[in-house]
Amino acid sequence: MAGAYDRDLIGYGANPPDPKWPGGARLAINFVINYEEGSEPSVQDGEGATEIGLTEAHGRGQQVRGRDLAGESMFEYGSRVGFWRLMRVFQARNLPLTIFGCALALERHPPAAAAIRASGFDVCSHGWRWVKHFELSEDEERDHIRKAIRSFETTLGERPVGWYCRYGPSVNTRRLLVEEGGFIYDSDYYGDELPFWKTVDGKPHLIVPYSLTNNDGKYTGTIGTADDWFAFVRDAFDVLYREGATQPKMMSVGLHMRLTGHPARAAGLERLLDYMMQHADIWIARRRDVARHWIATHPYPGKGLNE
Repeated sequence: MAGAYDRDLIGYGANPPDPKWPGGARLAINFVINYEEGSEPSVQDGEGATEIGLTEAHGRGQQVRGRDLAGESMFEYGSRVGFWRLMRVFQARNLPLTIFGCALALERHPPAAAAIRASGFDVCSHGWRWVKHFELSEDEERDHIRKAIRSFETTLGERPVGWYCRYGPSVNTRRLLVEEGGFIYDSDYYGDELPFWKTVDGKPHLIVPYSLTNNDGKYTGTIGTADDWFAFVRDAFDVLYREGATQPKMMSVGLHMRLTGHPARAAGLERLLDYMMQHADIWIARRRDVARHWIATHPYPGKGLNE
């Protein structure tokens, strides 16, 4: 007999709650840098092929046998150059930032880990490695979660309180996070513009949704220039800011060091930040701060949304 239908197609519906963002902000905005370089699938780490996702090699279909040294170097650009450029962009504007960090990648770049530790930016675990969790067995995934926690405690001096898989979780991920304990939220969800609660194994668990729409991954598909990307994300901001007069929401913007870390794309990010900063009544925040605000302002109601 088939199991219960466990999807929620309704959500908050026509009357979402007032998030009561600090200062009465119309819109909470969280910028994310995905730190993946050095943890991606590779020949040297046993996968038998070089990962080229979200690089200039993506979609070229070269099918290099063995190590694709060009593909490897495109990832290395992100950690060698792009990371530092993006850090400078945000720090020059005194803006907060969240790092979706893959634990092994930060282990392999101690200077970057030290810079993040000193920055005040928060880190959400992007896994032990940048691999597809839905391809892992339950025991493998549990091991990856525990390895990530131990690694961050060493490289950053604290364990992560948030979690985000590569693209999508497995059917076990959320339950394993709650089982492990210590996580106050995960972002493995794309179906809303506000955080919400779920009950997982009888325990409260907060979801802070993420977005692949307001994301620089568009550069490998539908968008070519920084002006195109700026216009696209600016339009999303404008709509949410206007709606925020009566229904405040949250906006996530995802960045990759090997994409927006390049000069021509960083220019679009600078335009976006400077445009947003011209507006009053916005709250640019770390993801951890959004989660903690929601927990304090909208405590667990005893059951999850529509449960």
